[in-house]
Amino acid sequence: MGLPRFDLAICADRVGTLRTDLGLCLQVEHGPEAMANADLIIVLPAEDGPLTLPAPVEEAIVDAHRSGAVIAAYCTGSFLLAGTGLLDGRRATTNWYLAAQLVRRHPAITVEPDVLYVDEGQVITGAGGAAGIDMCLHLLRREHGPAVSNAVAREGMVAPRHGSGHPQYLPSPSDAAPLTGTGDEADRLADLLAWARTRLHQPMTVNDLARQALMSSRTFARRFRAATGTTPYAWLAAQRLDRARELLETTDLSIQAITARAGFPSSNVLRAQFTKHHGVSPSAYRNAFQQAP
Repeated sequence: MGLPRFDLAICADRVGTLRTDLGLCLQVEHGPEAMANADLIIVLPAEDGPLTLPAPVEEAIVDAHRSGAVIAAYCTGSFLLAGTGLLDGRRATTNWYLAAQLVRRHPAITVEPDVLYVDEGQVITGAGGAAGIDMCLHLLRREHGPAVSNAVAREGMVAPRHGSGHPQYLPSPSDAAPLTGTGDEADRLADLLAWARTRLHQPMTVNDLARQALMSSRTFARRFRAATGTTPYAWLAAQRLDRARELLETTDLSIQAITARAGFPSSNVLRAQFTKHHGVSPSAYRNAFQQAP
């Protein structure tokens, strides 16, 4: 297809047959020494603990980084990368429900739980599993341009581009991963999220959410972050952006109508926020979505 070609090597702390957490057997032909000549190293996520790297792998990653390699990781792979110290003093992300855990384990990292990926130049981290695709497409776009990235996206039948600020999916209260906290408190917060999602078109502040949860604003903000891994304001903003994106994809409503239904004060605010988080205007996003295969 005229696209760049890549040499791919799968490395582990030892060569031989590796049984993955899916039960599949993978033949690993390279040890950590193969990373010495790498331009890009992707640290894959692991399902089971402990979320630490064997010493030879950690040393190989740090040495490759010193030599100029780009290091990327996503989901629980961000924990593995954090253990090398390469994320200290940097911004990073992981799956939204693991964000609070990453903060506790590695306080030197500025964790951003509301984005799909964080580009810190030579170090990049992504959120959950599917966000790894967005992270890799971003790397292709950054290193080889949008034509290459879009061609790969078309071949893989995925969205051509999600901006780094595209909010992570936050499940509804009935989903399998519950909010953390005591039973009554978790139920109250779950009810609150469901209540807020049905009222995105109405003016709503963090104080309004706190009153609905029967908490003081300070207590509510603290417990909300502990339960969801994000702030009430960031969650509300992400929900409104997600509603606007959904309406752009599924309706022919005007931008003004979408502005009102998603709860933005004006279409200019919607355009500014949408462009900031998605990299394109609402109209351009709709056009790209309608033209995608």
